[in-house]
Amino acid sequence: MDINCLKKVLEKEPEYRLKQAKEAVFKNLIENWSEAKNLPSCLRNNLRQECLLKIKGDTKEDGDTKKAIIVLKDGNKIESVLMKHIGKRNTVCVSSQVGCPMGCVFCATGSMGFERNLTVEEIVNQVLFFARLLKTKNQRVSNVVFMGMGEPFLNYDNVLNAIRVLNDKEGLDIGARKISISTCGIVTGIKKLAKENIQVNLALSLHAPDNNLRSKLMPVNKKYPLEKVMCAIDEYIKKTSRQVMFEYLLLKGINDSKEHAKELAKLLYKPLHFVNLIIYNPADKEGMEPSDPKTIKEFKEVLEKSGVPVSQRYRFGGEIKAACGQLALRN
Repeated sequence: MDINCLKKVLEKEPEYRLKQAKEAVFKNLIENWSEAKNLPSCLRNNLRQECLLKIKGDTKEDGDTKKAIIVLKDGNKIESVLMKHIGKRNTVCVSSQVGCPMGCVFCATGSMGFERNLTVEEIVNQVLFFARLLKTKNQRVSNVVFMGMGEPFLNYDNVLNAIRVLNDKEGLDIGARKISISTCGIVTGIKKLAKENIQVNLALSLHAPDNNLRSKLMPVNKKYPLEKVMCAIDEYIKKTSRQVMFEYLLLKGINDSKEHAKELAKLLYKPLHFVNLIIYNPADKEGMEPSDPKTIKEFKEVLEKSGVPVSQRYRFGGEIKAACGQLALRN
């Protein structure tokens, strides 16, 4: 939903009309302006012509996961994922770019290359798409994670403006602390977020405990090596007093040894550091396999014994290529 479009169409109307229109879109989750009975018919007609509500997309489901392939106005496509935690929450994983320019060797999205940044409207629409589906089951979107296609901090302004729409009481009213941004280590973005007056969560895609290995896995490390990234994280924690999650993808025989775990523990020894271990989801990458259960258990135990808080991410949507690192428009 394009908020600026709403404002433009309603700029000569009483102020309360904008509030009514937002209520129709974000609270009542209408899909056609004819459903906005709180607005006069003349306004509904204008809005129908100027502010389109239709979100074109197809879905594929795998148990507690639903993936959407959304078609944008210019014909480009993106993928978003709804993860349903039974009895707890409904999390939408959104994309911030069409494709991704980062080229991480383990990620299917990175193989697509980069097309363009998403607009605020295109980001918000991903959440609206699933909010409308959940409405039919008397449920709502409770959490949003920017962990889909693209690097959020390379589309910083649009991502933050989209978050403000999602967080707005007159928008989807999703609490800031239930919104997370994952970055591969764009230092400028981390520093900017530290200055924002919004309590969203920050996650860093780490995946290696040293510069040599991380540069092989993630080309971004050549521009933003671990020293600079960790310094930016320290500044972020100092300014916000908020915990940072470090995502660590376990790759068999590459970054999953006990020695790697010990190095990781030395790197993440400070308060408000938290490790989230991710089992690799096959992404058609030669030489890349998930670590075996015994290795994962031992890796986790090393961190725990070192006093580093750690959890293991639940695997969603592997059968429909909707899991972490698998989004690449292949279905």
